[in-house]
Amino acid sequence: QVQLVESGGGLVQPGGSLRLSCTASGLTLDAYGVGWFRQAPGKEREGVSYIASSTNTYYAESVKGRFTISRDFAKNTVTLQMNSLKHEDTGVYYCAAVFLPRRGSTGRGKMVPANEYDYWGQGTQVSVSS
Repeated sequence: QVQLVESGGGLVQPGGSLRLSCTASGLTLDAYGVGWFRQAPGKEREGVSYIASSTNTYYAESVKGRFTISRDFAKNTVTLQMNSLKHEDTGVYYCAAVFLPRRGSTGRGKMVPANEYDYWGQGTQVSVSS
């Protein structure tokens, strides 16, 4: 059974940092593009970051320069390092995986749309508050 499990969320003050992890079981993330999405109360889900390879990543404009996405092949995990957090980063963060041999590449610097992912995690809450 395939599972994606997010971890690392929590409460942090503005300017602080969190490191989110998306760990997979039942599949090997090497062959998958992995995206991070978030949803704030009363708002639509938005794409935050995406990784196909170390040279093909995407960041929403609102997080560029503050968030970094990376893979840990040994741990079958994708992490999202979030620095200089702001109130508006608050929300539930979800990771999702799309099988790239089937889906194909998005092209450099683009994110696979949310409706094309094969698997989703349950989400982890990130709250930025003073």
